[in-house]
Amino acid sequence: MKESTIAKALPVGLAIIGVVLLYVWLSADAAIDLTERLPIAHDIPQAPSDANGVEMRGEFVRFDGVPSDLPGAWPRFRGANLDAISSDENVTLARTWPASGPNVLWSIDVGEGYAGAAVLEGRVYVLDYDREKQADVIRCLSLADGKEIWRYSYPVKIKRNHGMSRTVPAVTDKYIVTMGPKCHVTCLDSVTGQFNWVLDLVKDFKAKVPPWYAGQCPLIEGDKVIIASGGDSLMIAVDAATGEVIWQSPNPKRWVMTHSSVVPIEFAGRRMYVYCASGGVVGISAEDGSILWEITEWKIRIANVPTPVVAGDGLIFLSGGYNAGSMMLKLSEDGDTISAQPAFRLEPEVFGSPQHTPIFYDDYIYGVGANGQLNCLDPDGKVVWTSTSVHKFGLGPYIIANGLIYVMNDSGLLTLAEATPNGYVQLAQAKVLEGPESWGPMAVASGRLILRDMNRMICIDVTEEVN
Repeated sequence: MKESTIAKALPVGLAIIGVVLLYVWLSADAAIDLTERLPIAHDIPQAPSDANGVEMRGEFVRFDGVPSDLPGAWPRFRGANLDAISSDENVTLARTWPASGPNVLWSIDVGEGYAGAAVLEGRVYVLDYDREKQADVIRCLSLADGKEIWRYSYPVKIKRNHGMSRTVPAVTDKYIVTMGPKCHVTCLDSVTGQFNWVLDLVKDFKAKVPPWYAGQCPLIEGDKVIIASGGDSLMIAVDAATGEVIWQSPNPKRWVMTHSSVVPIEFAGRRMYVYCASGGVVGISAEDGSILWEITEWKIRIANVPTPVVAGDGLIFLSGGYNAGSMMLKLSEDGDTISAQPAFRLEPEVFGSPQHTPIFYDDYIYGVGANGQLNCLDPDGKVVWTSTSVHKFGLGPYIIANGLIYVMNDSGLLTLAEATPNGYVQLAQAKVLEGPESWGPMAVASGRLILRDMNRMICIDVTEEVN
């Protein structure tokens, strides 16, 4: 009798247990799926994590910093127009500096790396890394005094490898988008810091983290975020509001991500995104992600770092280190087909920029070559002038503002020169950072120049003093 009762009850009990387990399993999965894009409650750590153990929503902390009322902007890598040229013509910049150098307005400690700043509406945005907490940190500071306004962080383990963070955020009046060292793309509200969404490119798109970690800076265009992911898709466009994928480019050759960033270009009535992938250069339709053209004559075996430079109608200037030299591509149209061909190529001893992207300014190309000297090239690739061997800059960054070029050397020596094809004309020099490796991309807004070395970020006043 007892055996018969047990035999009848056993299946029922197992069924109940199964239903309970199924409910728990479904509930757990649903919670993970939903939490990635839910708003974050302020000051409360969030627990859900992805397959790599990264907390998808992280931790938000508010501070007492206040945005500046200064109007200038440098909202992304290489500035508003992606050309490393300041468009702020309402500020007069000094052509000489006192013996002590420009006035340092503020200075902050940063985690090891080369991540530069973006500036918008009196706020400075930096992607940092906290080694003690083992976390990527998105920091919002006041342009006026460097005081922190808020920060958002999420845990991710990173080993020292020539620094850690090295990308510049993209910022609009609604969003800030960052790419972390291990290819986590995060979107927050640029004013409040509220969490919007995150993508793990390795997990979601089978991307491969580049050597020395991610160096690609994200691009926001209108309501889209553009990322060259590699892996399953060569490039993706996602909705800036939700993180949902809008289109994905095919990647039949399985090209992988480099340190180069994406640049938009208009040609023959079409808008496209140009990118130096691991196996060549591509032009991808901004409308639907289709590949409009590709060329394999340009690829760098170890690391492609500089971004393509738009150098006139249908002209794209490429440069790199590791014996790559440089190349000018020329686009052409034949019916509905666009193709790219090399217009000229320069050997590395003539010109090749190993780390930073050259600048196309008033029909000339300015850049620091493999020999560490500043060069000026004409559009045909002829070297117009080169700074002397005494004036070397290593792998430091450079920008142009008000016809002046600011160029940094490895150890924190900042040089001011004229951006002119008439010759190398140096105007001022000052030691502004201790180094080492003062390689972070520069940003300038309202006459405030933001610089960094491996461990420190500073803001200096480069405006002309009014008596």
